[in-house]
Amino acid sequence: MSIERRVKLVEQLFDKLETEITEFQTQTKLGCIAGCGKCCSTPDIDASPLEFLPYAFHLFVNSKAEQVLNELSAKETPTCHLYNPLSLLEPEKGSCSNYQYRGLVCRLFGFGASSDKYGQLRLATCKIIKEGQQANFDAATTAINNKLYVPVFTDYYMNLSQIDFKLGNVIVPIKKAMQLAIEEVLQYYAYRPMPNGFDNCA
Repeated sequence: MSIERRVKLVEQLFDKLETEITEFQTQTKLGCIAGCGKCCSTPDIDASPLEFLPYAFHLFVNSKAEQVLNELSAKETPTCHLYNPLSLLEPEKGSCSNYQYRGLVCRLFGFGASSDKYGQLRLATCKIIKEGQQANFDAATTAINNKLYVPVFTDYYMNLSQIDFKLGNVIVPIKKAMQLAIEEVLQYYAYRPMPNGFDNCA
């Protein structure tokens, strides 16, 4: 399957998730605090290369793939390359520098659920939401197990892997996931014509 086709399918999956999360937030009244980047500043986030394929393709068609690949190789910290902290003194405050191209893990965390050992769905969210919005969090937890629909991590990662089994089933640190995604795009087009309408990209 072509890179363009895989990118389109991943983006369609993300669009579906965006609709579901918006509805879930409307129902539960849960939401992130503006300017909080605590989860993004965590150094041990894992992801698959496939969820960053749209980002890698975007870099490629804008002639920035090799530049960002070099930046990732030189980057000493394991934090997400897209995270932009407000300052060195406040690393947990900031935002995503390219929100449109954030990964699946970034989209699901906070408003997606996973199953516990008893088969109950548990909202995978941060301490800030759990404690700062406790009434809404508790109500959401009850509603989820009374059949309120919530996106589930395993379901979405299974759907992702059906697009590209190899790239969708490799789970690595987020920095490495971005590197692998960019390398996939660069290798794909090394001996193929450029995508339609992007003759000058590299």
